Amino acid sequence: MNSVVTKVAVVGSGIAGAVCAAALARNGVSVTVFDSARGPGGRMSQRRELSEDGKELSFDHGAPFFSATNSDVLDLIHGWEARGLVAEWKENFGMFDPITKKFVDFEKEGLSKKYVGVPGMNSICRALCQEPGVESKFGVGVGRLEWLEDENLWSLTGLDGQNLGHFMGVVASDKNMVSPRITDVTGKAPPLDMNLAPKLDGKLPDIPVNSCFALMLAFAEPLSSIPVKGFSLKDSEVLSWAYCDSSKPGRSAMSECWVLHSTMEYARGVISQTGLRKPSNATLTKVAEELFQEFQSTGLNISQPFFMKAHRWGSAFPAASIAREEKCLWDKKKRLAICGDFCVSPNVEGAILSGMAAASKLTEILCCL
Repeated sequence: MNSVVTKVAVVGSGIAGAVCAAALARNGVSVTVFDSARGPGGRMSQRRELSEDGKELSFDHGAPFFSATNSDVLDLIHGWEARGLVAEWKENFGMFDPITKKFVDFEKEGLSKKYVGVPGMNSICRALCQEPGVESKFGVGVGRLEWLEDENLWSLTGLDGQNLGHFMGVVASDKNMVSPRITDVTGKAPPLDMNLAPKLDGKLPDIPVNSCFALMLAFAEPLSSIPVKGFSLKDSEVLSWAYCDSSKPGRSAMSECWVLHSTMEYARGVISQTGLRKPSNATLTKVAEELFQEFQSTGLNISQPFFMKAHRWGSAFPAASIAREEKCLWDKKKRLAICGDFCVSPNVEGAILSGMAAASKLTEILCCL
């Protein structure tokens, strides 16, 4: 394979795209990763913030942890553990019953291993996007993909009209590449016109998504009245769960940091009033106050945080799986793979499996050219 015909573009640097890119590179394929964000991770991003007094804070404000049962995924995880990218989060979780004001259903230690990236959830994606053979371009959004029939290549154009290059294959690991929902947010058509891949068009419905608000909190003193480091809230219409982010391996112990996630119903209600576009500061402030008020209403003697900020995940959580058996969508003729958690299952393990499947499809065909 020569360096020109083996170039593959991976759009999106979440765990599916990062796993796919690294697997392709290990098989001799030259990969360029494009992501409009400032860094890798997607829902596995780590948010860095500064408090008013200049304290540096970090929050895993998306996926709090992940688990796995698939043997291939576990092999990957164990490799990441050996590299110091992943550690087991050995804390008990439970459920809080607001009626009895008690914690119930404590998880038994070791029942389900929880893995986290070290020192942040995005550490895994960052390392994979830096492996030999992978070139990563952050802050570069893809505005359009075109299939050049005469050249049998893909042409990518940036959001600013910049020519991003020609590629032998493309991996779309961000569902916004093809989802009409992006039109409601940006007013523009999705970058990938599915008419270019008619074999896949019928297999790719408008994927339903669940929205969620995350609240990042930092406290000067530990919340000692809470006996677990993560818990769900029974029958709450506002909060689904809360976890102590700073209790994870490799995190700073300077402050106690918590992340709360709203219920899907609460997020849906806010979005129905404010729309899909980026929420205003006033909206996020109101959401932060309402989520924290619900946290305090547990009666768990929760002190006032010195830092509080809300974030909206508008379409990060897919509510459907569209390719459980195949694990990715694949157009062999045009060497186009579509992968992500929305293909297999709406969690980190599902995204990893989908990224691995996409890499396998492309490797198989490119190695024969």
